[in-house]
Amino acid sequence: MTNKIVAIQGNHPSKLNPKTDTSVFLANEIQKKKYRIFYYDPKDLSIVNSKVIAKGFFIKFNYNDKKFYKILKKQKLNLIKCKYILIRQDPPFNLEYISTTFILETIKNKVKIINNPTSIRNISEKLYSVKYLRFMPNTIFTQNIHEIKNFFKKNKSVILKPIHSFSGNDIHLLNKFKLNFVKKFIKKHDHIMCQKYLPKISKGDKRVFLINGKICGVISRVPKKGSFLSNMSKGAVPINIKLTKLEKRISNIIAKDLKKEKIYFAGIDFIDQKLNGDINVTSPTGLKTLFDISKINLAKIFWKDLKA
Repeated sequence: MTNKIVAIQGNHPSKLNPKTDTSVFLANEIQKKKYRIFYYDPKDLSIVNSKVIAKGFFIKFNYNDKKFYKILKKQKLNLIKCKYILIRQDPPFNLEYISTTFILETIKNKVKIINNPTSIRNISEKLYSVKYLRFMPNTIFTQNIHEIKNFFKKNKSVILKPIHSFSGNDIHLLNKFKLNFVKKFIKKHDHIMCQKYLPKISKGDKRVFLINGKICGVISRVPKKGSFLSNMSKGAVPINIKLTKLEKRISNIIAKDLKKEKIYFAGIDFIDQKLNGDINVTSPTGLKTLFDISKINLAKIFWKDLKA
């Protein structure tokens, strides 16, 4: 009989904000079904004697306590003893992230891993959206300065994004072409994503939650005054909202594609009914926020569809 253990590969709980964190929200829900939570940092994942071993700790989460978690027991664990493993560390999608996917790939047929390590390695959160350019604002991926200059001339206001960053970090709005700035940006990030700026971002974006190939919920995140960043870590405020028919159609297409790619849980974003090109598969967030503003508990759907 499979052990009732859920392992979470993530950033140390002391770095998490229980008011918004999706990993804590998911863990808190599965605890109600008598599962034990084992937590480990990506750097503590190893292959020893052909076994995938993690050095970490069993942990209990409790939203009612001032300190929302309690470490119960530190130990090394053979991860095939788990029923589920959640890959939940924050990007960036760097070599450490990639190495953990190769390690976990060796046991993916013995333990259910969310999201599938092969799939998240193969799906670049920005570049995967090339399949959906018809639903997006004008967008190019390049590190060629001439291509960027021509794109700016055509679109006037342009958003520059690193391909492998997260949480709105290093995103810049270019209202005037600055050659030296763009050169430095490319030197730091190599290939980048350039996208036509959509002014209606000031009214908020829409984050759509996709679980097991289905649209399961949506919130809007309104940037703070003077900002174009809809990330809550950058001060955006979440509100309830509904999807338009067009947004539903696009979301269903992507949800079905991701399920075929063995992506169980993802988040996609719209601005002014256009897909913004971020296909969040490495560590999707927002479930706790959705619950707080709507009382819709997608953690229950998450675990139910996994048959936990």
